[in-house]
Amino acid sequence: MPMPPLAPAIDLEDERLRRLNALGHFLDNSIRIPGVDYRVGYDAVIGLIPGIGDLIGFALSIYIVLAATRYRLPASAVLRMVLNVGLETLLGTVPLVGDLFDATYKANARNLDLLRAHLAARTQGSAPPSNLRFYAGLSLALAGILALTALMLFSLTRALQSFFSP
Repeated sequence: MPMPPLAPAIDLEDERLRRLNALGHFLDNSIRIPGVDYRVGYDAVIGLIPGIGDLIGFALSIYIVLAATRYRLPASAVLRMVLNVGLETLLGTVPLVGDLFDATYKANARNLDLLRAHLAARTQGSAPPSNLRFYAGLSLALAGILALTALMLFSLTRALQSFFSP
């Protein structure tokens, strides 16, 4: 008895990249501002939630970086991605100014551009992959950025409490 033909296999890498691009678009460019030719994303909107909004945005942005590492990016590209997220997270904790920075800097779009550039270079045979030691250091750096952000939010909350309490 002949075997039925297999359904065409979905290229897992292409599907993963499509989902990362969709998440990046959602976070940085999904909302068109009427009357102005400019887009913002839900990262800026989430960042408006005092305290936790910036941590949620950080987690979503770091997810993109960590998912991008599956493509074996060179260390320099991953470092730039982490710096993009770290800068947006740290400055995003500053009330109002940070929210405007979130809406304009668009770390996720920058990081996806870095990933696409790496993939284009990889198809041409260049871009050496990163190593495990680098990713261990990266994990420590991410933990430090998260701890610093939490400390800044805690300090800001305490300062606001002391300012408004009798």
